[in-house]
Amino acid sequence: MEREQLLRETELFVLDMDGTFYLGDQILEGALEFLLQVERSGKRFVFFTNNSSRSPKEYIEKLARMDCRITRQQIMTSGDVMVQYLKRFYSEKSVYLLGTPALEENFRENKIRLTADMPDVVVAGFDMTLTYEKLERACTYIRNGAEFLATHPDINCPTADGFIPDCGAICAAITLSTGRDPRYVGKPYAETVDMVLELTGVQREQVTFVGDRLYTDVKTGVNNGARGILVLSGEATMEDVAKSDVKPDAVFAGLGEMGELLRQF
Repeated sequence: MEREQLLRETELFVLDMDGTFYLGDQILEGALEFLLQVERSGKRFVFFTNNSSRSPKEYIEKLARMDCRITRQQIMTSGDVMVQYLKRFYSEKSVYLLGTPALEENFRENKIRLTADMPDVVVAGFDMTLTYEKLERACTYIRNGAEFLATHPDINCPTADGFIPDCGAICAAITLSTGRDPRYVGKPYAETVDMVLELTGVQREQVTFVGDRLYTDVKTGVNNGARGILVLSGEATMEDVAKSDVKPDAVFAGLGEMGELLRQF
C-alpha cells in the first residue's frame, strides 16, 4: 500500500511516546505539527505506552510541560488494558500486584480487589519499587495456584543512562522460579487493540499503530487486523526491518514527515 493511501484511510493514529513523539524530555521535530495536521484533516489520535510504571495523569502532566495538552481519553497505558481485562474476566477475583504506587492507585480507582494474602491472580507490571519480599510472595502465590498476568512483555526500558529491567525481565525471574509463563495484555497483544476499538468506536481497519519498535508498536497493528507504521526516530533501523518477520505497512523518518504528507491532503 502506498504511504499516502495508508494515511488517507487511517481514522485513528495510536501513537507510541518515547522514541516516537519525544525523546526524554524533548518533543521530536515535527511531532506537534503532526498532531495539528491530524486534527485539521478530521482524524483522531491517542497515545499508548506499554510503560505501566506511571499513571495516565503523570503522562498528561509531562506532555503539558512540553506544550502538548491532551485529555484523559487521549492517553492509554498497558496498565489501563490490564484494568479492563481484570474487570472483564476476573471481576470478583482478588489481585496481588507487583507495581508502582501509580499503578496501584489506578487499580484502586477502578475498584480492583487488591490483597497481600493468597490472591486469585498475580499481576506483574513495570515495578520500579520491586523488593525481594514482593518477588517471593508473587512466586509463592503462583505456585499455589494463582493466575499469572502481566501488563507488557518489554524486557528493558531505555533511560538516559542506558537500559533498566522492565516488566518482561521481572516476569522472566518469576517464570524461572515457578515454571509458569504470564499472560501479557499490552502491546503487541490483541487485548490492546480490543481496548482501543472499544473506547474509540473506530473500525479495526481504520486504526494505525505508530511507533519506533517493530516487535511491539508495529506488530500490534499488523498482527491484529489494524495497520502498523514504523518511524525511524527511535530504536529500529531499516536494517532491522530487513531482518524482521514483522513488516510495517509503511516506514517514515518520523512524525514530522507524516505531518508533511498529511498537510497535502
